[in-house]
Amino acid sequence: MFVEITNTPRDYAWGSTTAIPELLGTVPSGGPEAELWLGAHPGSPARLVGRDGTLADVVHGRLPFLLKVLAAASPLSLQAHPSTAQAQAGFAAENAAGIPVDSPDRSYRDPYHKPELIYALSDPFRALCGFRPVAETRALLLPVSDDQRIAPLLERLVDDSSLKPVFEWLITRGAGVDELIAAVVEASAVDDDVSWDTVRRLADAFPGDPGIAISLLMHTTVLSAGEALYLPAGNIHAYLEGTGIELMAASDNVLRGGLTPKHVDVPELLKVLDFRALPVPLLEPERPLPGVAVYRPEVPDFVLTVVSPDAASAGLTLPLTGPAIALCTSGAVTIDGHELERGHAVYVADEPSLTVSGDGMLFVASTGRATE
Repeated sequence: MFVEITNTPRDYAWGSTTAIPELLGTVPSGGPEAELWLGAHPGSPARLVGRDGTLADVVHGRLPFLLKVLAAASPLSLQAHPSTAQAQAGFAAENAAGIPVDSPDRSYRDPYHKPELIYALSDPFRALCGFRPVAETRALLLPVSDDQRIAPLLERLVDDSSLKPVFEWLITRGAGVDELIAAVVEASAVDDDVSWDTVRRLADAFPGDPGIAISLLMHTTVLSAGEALYLPAGNIHAYLEGTGIELMAASDNVLRGGLTPKHVDVPELLKVLDFRALPVPLLEPERPLPGVAVYRPEVPDFVLTVVSPDAASAGLTLPLTGPAIALCTSGAVTIDGHELERGHAVYVADEPSLTVSGDGMLFVASTGRATE
């Protein structure tokens, strides 16, 4: 089955007004275009082209992934996502408490986990992702340690085991946190380090927010086009600027940690967060053919395959283990006799493979294992 799909980008305030139209050759709306959703998620199911209905009407069962084009002109909220067990427990507890699923005070809107990957299209793509070793934060702060407003943070940051109590102190605006935020913003003005650059960006977007200081505990990562991050359950992150292809499990469970006017449930966030100091979660691709990169995370919900124009022009066959969504972002490609032009997407089901040719750039989201 081949079904052409489309959608209207979500108009979140942080979205770029130009990036998605420039990428896909669409007419700008005049407002922010933050995320183009291509999937069956009820929050914004893709529409069927040429007939009434949405992708949810033709998918058999639950489509386990959601493909997005993301275009951030300003920072998104600090956030993390639950594991499956945490999502099931949280969803059941909020249901039992009688909190409406669409309530702004709700943390769990479904019983599913929401790991995700982001593939950078822009160069650069900036993101905060995960806690870094405390020694790195201490080294950054050492030149400004004579500022008595910063001293309480250094006193608390003893080693990596300090990350959880320090995070809790910051996010709850404990004693001295407001003064600390003001001090690190001042310090950022005289240093070009990428972490101080992040402080400046966040201070401009969210003045006085604890997330400004929290960012100093985290990796600031600057991706080049073609690099990808994988953000598993519990990873605290925020996209700061750039355009990318985002692929995630089909869920709407978000635990926010600042840089937002939306609901922040601190106790629940503390349950979900992974406070280990870990390396930047870069996801290296498999390269089964020249010009083909396969980004396969640890979860079975999704895999992203990227086909370059050179690979498409040579012709190739991509195996599938379940339903897929293909998006062309440049030129044109032919998939099993179906032509896909720039900006067009198609849903594919009940096919063992895709035969691809043409001169375009193609992104294929699919399941990571065979589906029933």
